[in-house]
Parts: sequence; C-alpha cells; structure tokens
Amino acid sequence: MKSMAFTQSHVMASRRHLPGRGLIDVDEYSCNPTQAFTFYNINQGRFQPPHVQMVDPVPHDAPKPPGYTRFVCVADTHSRTDHLQMPYGDVLIHAGDFTELGLPSEVKKFNDWLGSLPYEYKVVIAGNHELTFDHEFMADLIKQDFYYFPSVSKLKPENYENVQSLLTNCVYLQDSEVTVRGFRIYGSPWQPWFYGWGFNLPRGQALLDKWNQIPEGTDILITHGPPLGFLDWVPKKLQRVGCVELLNTVQRRIQPRLHVFGHIHEGYGVMADGTTTYVNSSVCTVNYQPVNPPIVIDLPTPRNT
Repeated sequence: MKSMAFTQSHVMASRRHLPGRGLIDVDEYSCNPTQAFTFYNINQGRFQPPHVQMVDPVPHDAPKPPGYTRFVCVADTHSRTDHLQMPYGDVLIHAGDFTELGLPSEVKKFNDWLGSLPYEYKVVIAGNHELTFDHEFMADLIKQDFYYFPSVSKLKPENYENVQSLLTNCVYLQDSEVTVRGFRIYGSPWQPWFYGWGFNLPRGQALLDKWNQIPEGTDILITHGPPLGFLDWVPKKLQRVGCVELLNTVQRRIQPRLHVFGHIHEGYGVMADGTTTYVNSSVCTVNYQPVNPPIVIDLPTPRNT
C-alpha cells in the first residue's frame, strides 16, 4: 500500500473549505452499487488518486506522537479472540460482528475478553451477526415455522431481551453517540440487506433514514458496513457492496475524521480521501480465519479536552 499523502493540516483545511453541507437524497444508482461505482469513477474520478489513496496503518510498535490519541480498530472477530494480539492504544473501537449469532453465552465471552484489555475506553457496535440485539429481527424469527437460525430461535425472550446489558466492559452504541477524549463518536449497526441477517435494511430511503440520524460534528463514525467504493469489493462476486447513501452522507454532510467499519472481510485495509480516513478493520478473513491484525490510527486530541 502507498503511504498516506495527506497531512493533518491538509485534512483540516479540506474540512474547512468543502462546499456547504446539505441534505442527502437517495442516489439514482442506490440499488446497484457496482454500477454506481463505475458511473462515478468514469464521470468524476471519485475513487481514484488524487481524490483517494491507500494508506499504511500506524505500525503497532510506533511511538504515539505527543498530543495524539491512539485508536485500535477491530471488527468481525466472531468469537475468535483467544489468540488475537492487541497492540497498545488509548481507545478500542469494535465495529460489530463480535459473535457468531449473538447468543448470550457468546456476548458474555466477548465481554470477558473486553474486561481483560487495558484500553482506557472501549466503544462497541453490533453487526449483522448480533441477531439478538435486533429486536425486530428476533420477533420475526420466532414467528417463523422454519427456523433459519435454530440455536437462536429456541431462545426464550427473557434470555435475550436485555442482552445489551451483558456488555459491562464497554460503551455500546446503537444509533447513538458518546464523547471520548473530546472526540464525538457515533455508532450504527445497519447495513444493506445481506442474506436476511440482523440489522438489514433495503438500500435507499430506509438506510438513508438511519444515516440522517448521524449528527453533524461527528468526529469518528462507526458503522458495521462500508460506504460505496471504500474497501467494499467482493472479488468472488466481482461486486461492490458498499452503501451509496452512506458514502454520500459521509463525504457531503458529516465529513468525519475517521470512519471505522468491517462486514466485508475481503476489504481489510485503510484508505483516505483527504478529509476522512476509512478503516475496514475486519479481523477475520473471508474464510473466518482471525489473522488480520488490529489497525492502529493516531489522531490529534482536540485541544479543548
């Protein structure tokens, strides 16, 4: 990967001089992300240098610059954390899919792992595998005659209704925000429909309604799924699968410093567009081998903290 060509001063300057932020409409290519990627690349060069570049993450043994906060980013650990080597940092971000199915026993195991980590703050969102965290999904699942997820559908409601309360060793975000070391962090678990798992929504207005809840002034955005064109390529299907509305929301309205996600295991890596650094922090490969190391990102701590 190429080294990052954007300095922090360039990033802040671009944040100041971007055109006025307006409401985002549903994109005409919303339902076909591969077509959207091709159209915007041909007509705008939107996903090519100098607009975007691949970035080398911070080496785990690199000293943290004075006045910076070190973020350690992971996603898609899928209950496979036993041999995961976690680097030094200040804030852990987990962008969802920390279990296989969201079973309470899996959530407890994950919470115990979080409790063993030394980070000052740990911020977690759910992903499509955290089925029990999606109450509407569970209500529909239990009504079905054919149980697609038998171990989950056999759960009694009293065993999963308060499953979030099992996460005692982190801040759990679900369409909500927290301020950590002066950074406004917003987290959301939703993604375009994906084989009928949890937190799935149709592309277009339904997802845009969720992204419209993200407040302007968000410094760090955590979503489970990627935006279009950023680490969202699925080679086996020759398809882009990122959300077009999420991309437009991030680039045109929110313009966060950092956007952390996962979901597409094949997309592991870091990119930047001069305003936002995009991190696909999937620990597991497409074959669910937990071999991708956590991604470290250093950001200057806001001066008012």
